[in-house]
Amino acid sequence: MSAAPRIALIHATPLAMEPIQAAFQRHWPQVRPLNLLDDSLSHDRAQAGRLTDDLVRRFEELARYAQRAGASGILFTCSAFGPAIEAAGRATGLPTLKPNEAMFEQALELARGPRPLHLGLVATFQASLPSMTDELQDLARRRGIAIDLRTAFVPEAMDDLAQGRPADHHRKVAQSARTLASCDAVLLAQFSMAAALPIVQAELPCPVFSSPDCAVRALMQRMSNA
Repeated sequence: MSAAPRIALIHATPLAMEPIQAAFQRHWPQVRPLNLLDDSLSHDRAQAGRLTDDLVRRFEELARYAQRAGASGILFTCSAFGPAIEAAGRATGLPTLKPNEAMFEQALELARGPRPLHLGLVATFQASLPSMTDELQDLARRRGIAIDLRTAFVPEAMDDLAQGRPADHHRKVAQSARTLASCDAVLLAQFSMAAALPIVQAELPCPVFSSPDCAVRALMQRMSNA
């Protein structure tokens, strides 16, 4: 692996960009990031109500562009597009990571014995919940881990963040997360929610996970083994 690899960071919202950049600065500052933003993806996904073939092709095209631009690995920061990200990885053959893949792996490590692992998933983009639920449950099945998953959607919080009201965003996320206090762990679904983690953690007795730090460490490992 190069001492200064170029990593493509592909975003569906500008709100995800600062959290992942901060995570790279903490864990892998040598990276030369290539940021690609298509902020119509989330809108088009919500309008379609499902992941269409056209959206999948767009993800493949973004990945191929990143490859032509010299990227040696790809991290997607958009959480409602799991199958499209898998298709993008196949299209390029580059180490490619889904945004929440590493966070899910880390949460599943909490499983102990035959008792189901009780997990809570909090999202500010509602369309991400079905695909993320499927992804987490499939990963748990492949690991032979029984899980009991509860989800919570936080309306208007993403708008608060986009309109420069982070305190309101964090407060609403924390209020919603309190309904999951009986879980073994709570997961914050969107990269854009990462800054709310300390406030959410202060409200809950269980561990709280966010995606960016987990993702950067996992991509470092994957690329070192490539």
